[in-house]
Amino acid sequence: MAMASDTVHLWLLKGKDVHFEEKSIEDATLLIEDACKEIGRRVRINCENRSLCESAELQLNKESFQGIVDYKDSSLRVLFDSTIGTIANMLDGDELIIVLDGPLCLVPYAACVDETSRYLSESTSIRILPSLTSLKLITECPEDYHSKVGALLVGDPCVEEVKRRRGKRVRLSCLPGAREEVKMIGEILNTEPLTGRDATKDEVLKRIGSVTVVHIAAHGDMKAGEIALAPNPARTSKIPKDKDYLLTMSDVKAVQLRASLVVLSCFHSAQGKVTADGVVGIGRAFMGAGARSVLVSLWAIDDEATMEFMKHYKQLDGGCKVSVALNRAMKCLRESERFGAVKHWPPFVLIGDDVTIDFGKGQ
Repeated sequence: MAMASDTVHLWLLKGKDVHFEEKSIEDATLLIEDACKEIGRRVRINCENRSLCESAELQLNKESFQGIVDYKDSSLRVLFDSTIGTIANMLDGDELIIVLDGPLCLVPYAACVDETSRYLSESTSIRILPSLTSLKLITECPEDYHSKVGALLVGDPCVEEVKRRRGKRVRLSCLPGAREEVKMIGEILNTEPLTGRDATKDEVLKRIGSVTVVHIAAHGDMKAGEIALAPNPARTSKIPKDKDYLLTMSDVKAVQLRASLVVLSCFHSAQGKVTADGVVGIGRAFMGAGARSVLVSLWAIDDEATMEFMKHYKQLDGGCKVSVALNRAMKCLRESERFGAVKHWPPFVLIGDDVTIDFGKGQ
């Protein structure tokens, strides 16, 4: 799916057949922004700030809240009609792989509403690919390349020593919700998480290349694609420098990842620099470093909703595909009384392959 001026171009590949459709759309960027604002106005959220950007915290504090919108006239419905809705009558099966460019990468497709007022994710598992080249690389990847066992769980790294970032004074808060999140996942995976002062940049880089699952719940920068970890003890200065604690895209690319699944439970981890080749950010960096699939978020959600969502790690055991587990998690929240609002369940996006993981084998 690609944008050119005010037109959306869609190529639908079904087996060896290729279908082409196009749809005029007025100011796609504004429409996407309106849809995300519409979602944000649905319900108040309570979440810790896992962002390295001051603007993200201010946006949360100043967010306005209104009632439920009429889907027939909503931006989500318009988005569906202008994109997937154009080829909806030609879709069959329960899996949709979307290769995107430009601002179309930031659309919450799981929350798009069709003509029957049903969410697209109710009937379809969705995953995103940055390019057809990446699909080819994934398909041709040797079966034994990725690790089969091991998990690295990182939550609430201790950042109290961090005083400056890029020369500017900063104050990063503790993330007790992130700590509880990886603790709960650790019990599911029978793995001790790295938290607090143990979650150093050196220790993370030491372990990250030998496990099948990587889960990071920490402060993240949606623009630069950086994650704040605990500063390395063996450093040259008393006050940590950026290189001592920031996990950057360059750091990730330098590691030969063997992970089947990377989960980035940071603020806006699906965000980044929007280019013609998609969003270039921390999620894309993990894909480029060798991860087979990456789960990222388009926006921040309620802490308790995140915990409820992450309980569905247990769905992966026994051969369940990640996309199926993701859909079940979204369905569980969508049908719940507390987290049924659209703000809570559709921000998580699966990029890359659809993998299965057996947690019963030496995890």
